[in-house]
Amino acid sequence: MFKKLNILDEKEKSLRKKSIDVVFPLTKEDKKLIKQAIQELTYSQIEEYEKKYNLRPGMGLAFPQLGLNKRIIIIVHEYEEGKFDNYVVINPKIISNSEEMIAAEAGEGCLSVNRDVEGHVARYARVTVEGFDENGNKIRIRAREDLSIAFQHEIDHLNGILFFDRINKNKPFFNENEIRLI
Repeated sequence: MFKKLNILDEKEKSLRKKSIDVVFPLTKEDKKLIKQAIQELTYSQIEEYEKKYNLRPGMGLAFPQLGLNKRIIIIVHEYEEGKFDNYVVINPKIISNSEEMIAAEAGEGCLSVNRDVEGHVARYARVTVEGFDENGNKIRIRAREDLSIAFQHEIDHLNGILFFDRINKNKPFFNENEIRLI
């Protein structure tokens, strides 16, 4: 039985709060929400389910978007047509990043932002993220390109930052000579 998550809209003040570190073990409720988020993010990237359940396509979600002030992010990355890697990172930290900057050419979107936002967000092309898995084991993930953007976007949520905060109001778009667009 599929049940849609209640994702907060950008107008919710709680999205601007800095989230607190999670203490292990995870609660049953947190584990249930993680499973639900993985299912919804996966379904949202498969056209048949996206239409069937009226989902907005998305590859990541942070617990603050569910109204929970906890440092948990979930990313479902389609690395090949119909094949997904699931990343659940608790208390994530970016421990290193590339000097090279990139931006999503089409701009970024967010499941909490129900409108089009014009502009590019400069992100690191590569990041290394450390944190913990659902069982409290330390993990390290190296992410590049679109996956790197997703990790930075979701970690921003944990710090009360929405992607459009990072768009330069005076110069919202980059050209290919300024930054690599992917």
